This record gives sequence, structure tokens and C-alpha cells, in this order.
Amino acid sequence: MEALKVSSFQSFHRQPISRRNPRIAFEKSILHTPSSRRIPTTFQKLNFKIFTAVSPTTVESSAPPDNEIESEKREEQFDWYEQWYPVWPVCDLDKRRPHAKKVIGIDVVVWWDRNENAWKVFEDSCPHRLAPLSEGRIDQWGRLQCVYHGWCFGGAGDCKFIPQAPRDGPPVHTTNKACVAVYPSGVQNGILWFWPNSDPHYKDIYATKKPHYIPELDDPSYTTMINARDIGYGYEVLIENLMDPAHIPYAHYGLLKTGKVPESLKADREGGRPLEISVEKVDVNGYTAKQIFGENYFIAPCLFYGYYSPGGGESKSDEASSDGEKDVGLPPVPTILPNVPTEKKNMLIFYCVPVSPGCSRLILAVPRNFALWIDRIVPRWIFHMTSNLLLDSDLYLLHVEERKLKDVGPLNWHKACFVPTKADALIVAFRRWLNKYAGTQVDWRGKYSGELPPTPPREQLFDRYWTHTVGCSSCSAAYKRLNALVIALQVVSIASIAAVAAAKQGAISIAAKYYLASMAVLSFVASKWLSHFIYKTFRYHDYDHAFH
Repeated sequence: MEALKVSSFQSFHRQPISRRNPRIAFEKSILHTPSSRRIPTTFQKLNFKIFTAVSPTTVESSAPPDNEIESEKREEQFDWYEQWYPVWPVCDLDKRRPHAKKVIGIDVVVWWDRNENAWKVFEDSCPHRLAPLSEGRIDQWGRLQCVYHGWCFGGAGDCKFIPQAPRDGPPVHTTNKACVAVYPSGVQNGILWFWPNSDPHYKDIYATKKPHYIPELDDPSYTTMINARDIGYGYEVLIENLMDPAHIPYAHYGLLKTGKVPESLKADREGGRPLEISVEKVDVNGYTAKQIFGENYFIAPCLFYGYYSPGGGESKSDEASSDGEKDVGLPPVPTILPNVPTEKKNMLIFYCVPVSPGCSRLILAVPRNFALWIDRIVPRWIFHMTSNLLLDSDLYLLHVEERKLKDVGPLNWHKACFVPTKADALIVAFRRWLNKYAGTQVDWRGKYSGELPPTPPREQLFDRYWTHTVGCSSCSAAYKRLNALVIALQVVSIASIAAVAAAKQGAISIAAKYYLASMAVLSFVASKWLSHFIYKTFRYHDYDHAFH
């Protein structure tokens, strides 16, 4: 299990905090950034300004100036419906059936059009009586069929067949009203993307404007663990949580390897420490950040990722920095700046998708170019056990937090939340981007009242089956096979008892009877343990921080 932690989450190792001028260090790193790590052009043209969370003595400055909020109309504004959104990893989409998904409040159906050899994203509504097409099927001619009345549709959204229409009558299936709205879509980096505007003006948008590309996800020298899950709190809280390294040793205690903390800094069991994080000037397209784990990029609205080098050069804590001062006493860890030669590299890539108020979707990708053999021998669902447990370990905290933030309102976030340290710089920057450029929250275009759904029972909030297992090809297959094994163990247990009971006096030896009885007991115990394991792994696993 240690190998799994190392391979999937090496990036959370600490590195020395330098007192060098962050502007100088950052500008040098830009000059040596490889093409695969190059900061988007929109960032390069900015007049960079270091942005950090405030110190305790200047906490009031953490709130954005009134003129910053009032000047939104004068600034370039972020359009939520002029962006690409990830839907789901294609490795977990079954080509034999349609799939229901919701993105930014839009219900869509995803299906494989074998006639065009492409994934299609339609509005999940039949034009006849508005039945969900995702509950339909793909017929023998490769058309999407609504199972309510049998209407069939081609890859362009055109109606191909209306069973109830007279065969010798007017071709009513050719009218525009019989068509389904089609959203532009495309596959990149192993993920299906869609553009949330079905206007014909955007029909060829994928040819002119593609989602942000990450070469490592398509590099054959890398292996990638990818996972997707729907989560019971909203987009804003999800992306803030992923931008917050300070919560890792506490909310995920014992689940992630965070490196040994020197005694001079260790103040509690978990090993929290001061974090140096700086953020470049926030732009309508996002921002770039530098922290002790490496450089991170927020590409609005969904992508947050960073590069890490677990096998890079090391810096010792007693070495002097460029300004003659010594770095604070942290243990030697990998140097992860882009201009440092290294052989081992990995990344953490988070796609944070707004689904509906109080609901979001995380697509996590962890590419690496080392320890490739692990993915060849360890089933993918084993890795998902760890990532799902990580999501569960702070799920309730964030679910409750979101409701409190809703009560204070997005423009009062800086007043309600006390953020006096640099550890919160990324979160403060995200709130500034959201308030200044993106209208303070996701634009649902009037689809919802603005209220969050009521808090469900914990069994529903922590549900893994409908939020992940059903939609994951690896976990759903393991779920079925392990349940079949449970039944097999139960059959063996019953058959062994029956064999002992049915045996005539002296028909079998005493040793054979003991063997069958032992097998019956062991099979029964194994089936019970396996049933519990399946339930916690694929259906529901509560998390109690008091005992971790």
C-alpha cells in the first residue's frame, strides 16, 4: 500500500522554504520553462505583480477594494458559456449505451455514434414529449433511440425515424422541430469535452478553439491514473479545497505522505507548518502560482494543475540562499522548479466541473513517468480506493462550509473568512478572480432559485455507488466480480455443510468431516468480510476524524 501512496501522491512532499526574492525566482523559472510547461500566452503578456495572502497586521487588506468590484463592467468579463467543459473520461464511457450527465446545469446525453465514429453530446430531451434520451438505447443501425415512443436520431441531431408517422404521408421527421439540440464536443487528453451552446454558430468551434492541452496525458512514456466522481458540494468550494495545501495533514491525516517535519517546526501531531505561496496578478483567464510544492496554474474555469519532480535535485536546509540567508530548517526534499534537470516527473491535474448548485464533479488525473510497472500489475480500482477515501475525508466539512458561505454571500467572503497567512493565497486569488471577472459565482442562467439543496442523510452524502462506481468501468467491473465471489463463497459454505450432513455413518472419514466443516466456516467468514469490504469500497464509507 505504501507503493500506491508513493506512486500516486508523491507531489505532497515538502521542500525548503526559500527567502529569496520570489519575483526573481519566478521570472527565472519562466525563462527556462519547457514547452510542455509553458505558461499560456495570456499570462505571459501580463504585467506580473506578486499577490499573496496578507499578514496578520494587514488583514483588512485581504478584502477587495470597493472600486475593484464596482469596476467589473469596465473589465473584460468571463463568459461561463464561452468555455469548454470536461464531461467524463472516455475510458469510463460504454459505447453500447447512452449516458446521462449534467454540466453547468445542462442535462446532456453522451453516446457513441458508430456511423461517424465519434462521441456525441445531445440535449437530454426528446423533442416529442421531452422524455430523457439517456434512458434510451442505441439501435441496430447505430441511431440514438428514445424508448418512450421509439423516435430515432442521427449524429447530427436529425430525426431519422418516427414510428407513428404514416409511411406514405408527409416526412414529418425531417422538420426542425423533430431535431435534438447538439452541443459541440471533442475528445482531448482522454477526456470528452463539450461546449455549452448549441447555436449553429459554434458548430465548428472545436477546430478553432480547443480546451487547454496537457502533453503529458498523451505521452506514451507516462502512465496516468484517472478518476472521476460527483461530489455533494459546489464548484467554488471544490476548487478552493484543491488549491489549499494547508488542510492536507489535518483533513487527510494518515492518508497522504507529507514528509517529515523537523522538530524545530513541529508543533502538533499532524505537522502543520508555515507555507510560502505567491500568486501572480489575477487575469480573466486565471493565474499562475508558486508554492513550496512547485508551480501551479489555474486555467479558468475548470483546470488547476501543477508539475512535480520527485526525483529531482535536493537542497539541504543548511545551505545559504542567494541573499546570504539560510533557508528555514526543513528536511531535504526534491527540488521541483522547471529549470532543474530531473528524470522523474509527475503531475496533479484537477478538472473541477460545475454541475448544479451544491454539486460538482472532479476529474483527477495523475500522470507520471516512473514506476510504470505498478499500473500494469495493480488494478485501477485499487488506486480509486485511495482517491475516494481522500474525497470522503473532508466531504462533510466542505458540505457544511458551503452552506455557511451561502449565508454570508460571495461578496462578503473576505469579511466572513479570516485569512491572515500566505497559506491561503491561492484561495484568496480565486475569490478575487470570481468576484472581479466571473460574476461572483457560476452563471446558471436562471435554471435554479439560488438555494442549495437540503443536506441529505450521511449515507446519501457519502454515497460512492451512484457518484462513482456506476460510472467507472474499472470499479463497476470489480464490484460485479467481487459480489460474484461472495456468492461463490456462500455456495461453498452451504455445500460443505450439506455434504457433512448428508454423509452416511462412516461414509467419509472423521478427517474429511473436519475438513468440510472448516471449509464451511472459513468460506462463511470470508464471504462476510468480503461483503463488508465491497460495501465500504464501492458503496458507502463514512469518515470519523475523531478516530484518525
